[in-house]
Amino acid sequence: MPDIHTEFLVSPLERTLEAALRDKLDRKTKPLGSLGQLEQLALQIGLIQQRLDPQIKAPTMLVFAADHGLAEAGVSPFPQAVTAQMVLNFLNGGAAINVLCRTHGLTLQVVDAGVNADLPSHPDLLSRPQGRGTANMLQQPAMTHAQAEAAIRAGAAVVRQHQASGCNLIGFGEMGIGNTSAAALLLARLADLPIADCTGRGTGLDDAGLLRKIDILQQVLQRHPDALSPLAVLATFGGFEIAMMVGAYLAAAQARMTILVDGFITSAALLVASRLQPAVLDYCVFSHCSDEFGHALLLRQLGGTPLLRLGMRLGEGSGAATAYPLLQASVALLNQMASFESAGVSERQDT
Repeated sequence: MPDIHTEFLVSPLERTLEAALRDKLDRKTKPLGSLGQLEQLALQIGLIQQRLDPQIKAPTMLVFAADHGLAEAGVSPFPQAVTAQMVLNFLNGGAAINVLCRTHGLTLQVVDAGVNADLPSHPDLLSRPQGRGTANMLQQPAMTHAQAEAAIRAGAAVVRQHQASGCNLIGFGEMGIGNTSAAALLLARLADLPIADCTGRGTGLDDAGLLRKIDILQQVLQRHPDALSPLAVLATFGGFEIAMMVGAYLAAAQARMTILVDGFITSAALLVASRLQPAVLDYCVFSHCSDEFGHALLLRQLGGTPLLRLGMRLGEGSGAATAYPLLQASVALLNQMASFESAGVSERQDT
């Protein structure tokens, strides 16, 4: 089996069409640059697709769900059983991500990456469990290196299925009690930051609970001082849903798909993917800055400029689904807005 680093090589964005795309945008009936980030979005999507008239096809949101052994240490105010309960809520159509996907015409698929429960068969559920939740990081690495690599490949395979069905824009969400702890640990170790700067309240910890969470995560970091490479960090501190998202990011970038990045946990997965293949970031659109403490730091590590700041911190892919219409708008403006010439409007004349 090939090495992960060579199996998932990602080429930087080809910029041959950049001048032509900029010229097309600049000749629209508007002052130069007056549509701001919408113009940058249109340019990026055009470069990803290598088209002057990019099209969004079969837009899809994948929500990866898994459990975390560290949850038993009390890092969340919610019991681990909530992961499976929320998956059922997704399948019944009652969660925020369901509403947002229905509203904006996004296909939603839930992926069981390692939920510690028996889930029912459902047309919207893809069963790809890598285990019944990860191990408790206070005692041992969350997963073995072999499990981490298997999860990366499984996540990539899910994306390739959607690519084969015609999807060229994809977003990722997640569900897993304890996964803000995993994301904070990934950020702290990969960016060499204090764990207190990376750790937030997750699903609503009070002040005492937050201090306890930070103390537990500090113990975890001290327990695993030798986990330093991206794969080792992922295996030691990650979750099965996070590892599958790493593979999903890499496969989506390889397939030249536009990738819509959600919040804190999905950005932590992207941080790992970018340490493996930096060019993956060329294909990413950062939907929002989450209110989860640490996400702004994470976005700076990724060099991402978020489209929205709405105080959201739900996860599930909700920020990505909320921002999706902006991508639709950017492509529509590029393709449908009149030029000065076609509209018979006089252009600016500088003296």
